[in-house]
This record gives sequence, C-alpha cells and structure tokens, in this order.
Amino acid sequence: MNIFRILGDVSHLLAIIILLLKIVKSKSCAGISGKSQILFALVFTTRYLDLFTNFISIYNTVMKVIFLICAYVTVYMIYVKFRKTFDSENDSFRLEFLLVPVIGLSFLENHSFTPLEILWTFSIYLESVAILPQLFMISKTGEAETITTHYLFFLGLYRALYIANWVWRYHTENFYDQIAVVSGVVQTIFYCDFFYLYVTKVLKGKKLSLPMPV
Repeated sequence: MNIFRILGDVSHLLAIIILLLKIVKSKSCAGISGKSQILFALVFTTRYLDLFTNFISIYNTVMKVIFLICAYVTVYMIYVKFRKTFDSENDSFRLEFLLVPVIGLSFLENHSFTPLEILWTFSIYLESVAILPQLFMISKTGEAETITTHYLFFLGLYRALYIANWVWRYHTENFYDQIAVVSGVVQTIFYCDFFYLYVTKVLKGKKLSLPMPV
C-alpha cells in the first residue's frame, strides 16, 4: 500500500467525519443531499460484500466497516433523527437517471460475469456519479455552507489522490484497472468547477455557489 492510497483513505474518512460533525453539532441536515448519501451507502454496501469472503488486512477490514457504519448513520441522521431539517424540495435529483444506466453498464462492462464482480463494478460506476444530487442541490439553492464545501473538497481530494495511487501502481506494479481508473477520472471531472470555486471563494471567506452540474 502506497502513500497516495493511505492519504486518499484518510481524506475520504475526514470528509465523512466533517459531514457527520456538521449534522450533529448544528442538529440540522440543511444543505445536505439525502439522495447522495443514499447512493454512497449503496456504493459501500455493494462494494464491501467481500468482507464475508476475503480477508486482505486488518486495516482494510476496519476501514470498510467504518465507511459502512458512517454511511448508514448519515442516512439515519438525514431521514430519521433530523428529518424535519431536511430540504426535500431542493433535493430533487431523479435517482433513476443515474441508477438505470449504471446498472446496465455494470452488466455490460465488468471483469467477470459473477454476482460479486457485477456488484463491485456497479459500486465503482455509481460512486463516480453519486455526488451529482449534492451538486445539483447546491446549484438549485445557489450556495452552500462553508462546512459543506469542506466536506466536498475532501471528498474530491480523495478521488484525486486515488488517481495518483493508480499512476503509482501502474509504474511500480504494472497494475491497471480500466474500470476503476476511467470511473475515477469521470468522478474527479465533476469536482473540477467545485475545486476552482473552493480556492477562489471559500478559502477567501466567500459563499460558494455552483452552476448546474448536469
């Protein structure tokens, strides 16, 4: 395991912790897309089914369990504990527009036609677009809270670091996973406008707004 993979995992975990702290401290999930969080919970669930079949390392197992728990706790906070603060009117992205093509693509393009492999491929494709409901919500409301932008920044940084991880693995191990790389690049592209606005606005103490992402 190289430094880019570790930093990517840390960035991903930090993003989730920031989001949970934001919800718990403010006792509100305003500005947070519940639909994006459902998609991320689905991503982790379908990707980490190998917890029951393969043991890679203690680190790998612990991180998977943490991500799964955090994902479902976040969904619980949004739809149960603080549901009165949930902005369902602006969280209106049609999930079928993402799920239908992702399901179809996971059956058409995968490493092997087995249930676990198809579900893993589904999780990779879905993760690349899971943030779109959140970006769409920000574009509808016109702005995002600073703490929410920090969450998005570290989430995007996680993907960028994973691209560096794949480059490193290609040069040191001659390993290349086309499905993971292409999906990761697509996901990172969705963050490009956000990264620019984060640096030019949020880091200067200004409010952030995003253009329509789709």
